[in-house]
Amino acid sequence: MVWNGAAWAQDPAITEPLLAEEAAAGDAPVEEEYHEPPEAQIVVRAPFIAELNILTGASTLSGTELLDSVRPQIGDTLTRLPGVSATSFGPGASRPVLRGLSGTRVRVLTDGIGSIDVSNTSADHAVAIDPLTAERIEVLRGPPALLYGSDAIGGAVNIIDRRIPRAMPEENIHGDVTAIYGSAADERGAGAAIDIPLGTTGFVFHADGSYGNTDDLEVGGFVASPLLRAELLADAAEERAEGHVDEAEELEEFAALRGRLPNSFTETESAALGLAFIRDRNAFGFSVSHYGSDYGIPARPGAGHAHGEGDAEEEAPVSIGLEQFRFDSRGAVRVNGVAIERVQFRFGFADYEHTEFEGEEVGTVFGSQGMEFRLELQTVDWGGWSLSYGGQFYARDLTAVGAEAFVPNNSTENYSLFAFFERAGDYLTFQGAARAEFSGVDAAFAGAGRSFTSLSGALGATYELDSGLQFGANLSRAERAPTPEELYSFGPHIATQAFEIGDIGLDTEKSIGFEAFLRGRAGPVTFGATAFANWYSDYIFDTEIGSEIDGLPVFQYFQTDARYLGFEAEVSARVWEEGDNVVMVEALADFVRATLEGGEPVPRIPPLRILAGVEGRTARLQGRLEAEWVDDQERVATFESPTDGHIMVNASVSWRPFGRDDDTTLVASANNIFDVDARRHASLTNPFVPLAGRDFRLSGRFHF
Repeated sequence: MVWNGAAWAQDPAITEPLLAEEAAAGDAPVEEEYHEPPEAQIVVRAPFIAELNILTGASTLSGTELLDSVRPQIGDTLTRLPGVSATSFGPGASRPVLRGLSGTRVRVLTDGIGSIDVSNTSADHAVAIDPLTAERIEVLRGPPALLYGSDAIGGAVNIIDRRIPRAMPEENIHGDVTAIYGSAADERGAGAAIDIPLGTTGFVFHADGSYGNTDDLEVGGFVASPLLRAELLADAAEERAEGHVDEAEELEEFAALRGRLPNSFTETESAALGLAFIRDRNAFGFSVSHYGSDYGIPARPGAGHAHGEGDAEEEAPVSIGLEQFRFDSRGAVRVNGVAIERVQFRFGFADYEHTEFEGEEVGTVFGSQGMEFRLELQTVDWGGWSLSYGGQFYARDLTAVGAEAFVPNNSTENYSLFAFFERAGDYLTFQGAARAEFSGVDAAFAGAGRSFTSLSGALGATYELDSGLQFGANLSRAERAPTPEELYSFGPHIATQAFEIGDIGLDTEKSIGFEAFLRGRAGPVTFGATAFANWYSDYIFDTEIGSEIDGLPVFQYFQTDARYLGFEAEVSARVWEEGDNVVMVEALADFVRATLEGGEPVPRIPPLRILAGVEGRTARLQGRLEAEWVDDQERVATFESPTDGHIMVNASVSWRPFGRDDDTTLVASANNIFDVDARRHASLTNPFVPLAGRDFRLSGRFHF
């Protein structure tokens, strides 16, 4: 986790090298330093994202912090950053939750374009990105991230890797090997990557691969929450009184489960080859990659899997097997024209399929073919004014085949235009951005076609004092088209163990957002704080309605107005420093309060969280002890269960045996030291899917 002020990563001086572009003005080519320590690295961001330094808050996870935080899925990897929680169907499927928003409102990007999978369609669907391959992960909060697509109204997560090389290595072979072990799920993971310059041709070759697996997750208590256990035991007593002994024993057996979460195994592998040509500030590259994952879906107690109440057969465990093949390309050309300074593009195509199994039987097969293309032009600097503009295209065909396909076959196309401007002064900087998106969606039945026009924009300003203190604000208007799942869902979903119902009449979701922030440094203290408010009209949400179909709880999509209020804050202070030896204390807090029209809470909103720690550093060693306090969440929607809070204590030690100038790092950590029962309220499955119990972890990265 990058605190000490760097976590906000909002220095207006940072610019974006797409492949081998410069990070500062000058005529000489700039090559990325492979051995630069994380504290001194240039933040290399996907195009345009870096420029949103006023319009939206950003956090960066890299280096030792990323190595210690890596989990099988991207959501679980990011939960220690401010304003971030996660959904969880066990270790195999986890998406980030930003400021209480998740699913279709948070876009997961790989190097600036979408992951092109179906992870945003349901909480049980894994993100087809292996965090082990990430070099850096960036989190953008707030509606301005919508400039990367209408499905980023709540923010975006950008995973940056080296699969298309950005720079010419200084060595004949540049490589890294990473290995991870975690005790809570007997987690074993390893990955390797190499970059090889091909003589003086200007070409760089890349290859990487990774593999990881986990057993069922050890948890810090009963699998079922206290409230759910009480309900299960009450139902069991009722069944036994009616003479249904088998049903009663099944409920009692689930209530007694503790120590290990059944059917939460994972197995993941990925591989990629890439090639890039880099010369004279012009660059072009491509990569081909494969991602595969098999993982279990922990069972909802009493779920009938839509077999009907009369079916007495024992339910088989549900699992998902997925596979994605992907092609990516990226390029940048330095024009040096009168008006245009450079042109850059990004393209991705993916063929994705996943199968939901009941035991060995195939249940439902989801297939998706999608592509995304983005073209951006950047103008020369005109008296302090800079402008970027371009267009983007996205298309996806989704198929769902099986008796329990809850969504029909459908096709989506999006065309968009965007622009960003900045006026940088000595003290005052203005930024603005706009996006117009035209989308169409159609399903495989008559009268299902819908088209939408979404208009979004943001304006922001920041003022910086001579002391380095910055304060500013931004105002945004964002709009999101409903997804095919929100429009067309109707049927049992085996993996979520719910009956899902959409609404074909949904309109676009609109929001007005305001943020104010303060950040800076005062002597040894570095701090940052943001307060935000978002007012939604025609807010789309799904919630349990209290009825069942074929033994499954019914979740239905609705649309109404809503309001989100919240804050994020973090502070760090150097309490002692002598040479390379430093002792620091750090803390962060985040909070969201979300309310529907009429006063009812929005479902699945994370509660107040405070995380505080003390850290010591030397030239080679770094140690940290921290405690995370999460409040109870008792402000819940109808038919939603409250979630108990928890206090989790973690500790870690990292060692750089060759000093800060080498990336070789070993990390030992102990998470949830006191083995507490912890659950995320943002997760639909939190009553029967707790977080990991005590987890001793070893991880290492060797550079050569």
